[in-house]
Amino acid sequence: MVITGLSGAGRSSAADILEDLGWFVIDNLPPALIPKVAELAQAPGSSIANVGLVVGSGPYHLDVLPALEALRRQGSRLRIAYLEAGTDVLVRRYESSRRRHPLSGPERTLADAIEAEREVLGAVKAEADVVIDTTDLNVHQLRARMLDLFAADAPTTGMQTTLVSFGYKHGLPLDTDLVIDCRFLPNPHWVEELRPLTGLDQPVRDYVLGQPITAAFLTELRSLLTLLLPAYVTEGKAYLTIALGCTGGRHRSVAIAEEIAAGLREGGFDLRVTHRDMGR
Repeated sequence: MVITGLSGAGRSSAADILEDLGWFVIDNLPPALIPKVAELAQAPGSSIANVGLVVGSGPYHLDVLPALEALRRQGSRLRIAYLEAGTDVLVRRYESSRRRHPLSGPERTLADAIEAEREVLGAVKAEADVVIDTTDLNVHQLRARMLDLFAADAPTTGMQTTLVSFGYKHGLPLDTDLVIDCRFLPNPHWVEELRPLTGLDQPVRDYVLGQPITAAFLTELRSLLTLLLPAYVTEGKAYLTIALGCTGGRHRSVAIAEEIAAGLREGGFDLRVTHRDMGR
């Protein structure tokens, strides 16, 4: 597992979490050494099963992609987790820690350094199996996200699929692969007795699922996902996140996510469901 991404986005915290899960973790590893570490881990008699490598940018950013390509050529089972966050949040984190950004300089502000690193690592992000946006995550929430993704990670594990409900008014999730807009469905928010409830409560579920358009929508969406999920597995994708959004992320998207998950599980798919904004 290679953990990379923007400085200040939580790479070291993610490394600590992997270490707690029993991974052998090396932080701040120069990219040129990545293939060598893999050779040692795969050598006969090695007791190391899972290796986590934390790779930053700094003076080595041009070496990251070639090192990852060399690792793939060795036949290693490689997973890349890319951590990112909003520039304003990263600025605040650096100001509170008083650390120096690896790309800062006399002619470059902290915000400019962050944007420069974002551009430098764009090609690495494009190769990532999963992108984790830590803008709104504290260390405990990051741990929960890491555990959700990697706690059961093993050589025999297939694609991990996550359904996330969210509210558009709270912002679009950045760490997602597919986004489904559920705002065309009638909104339980405007039904007074349903407003304080959530999509996990039966009255809201009955209201959302009982709409004439919902049945057709669910049929078509299940059909689409039943087609796409095996295709992603065939292409070697390790992690897939599907986001379903409504206005507030409390009613429609929650009910639809739960219903879709139940249908896909009946079809033999293993997936997880989280509700990002249900408690807001």
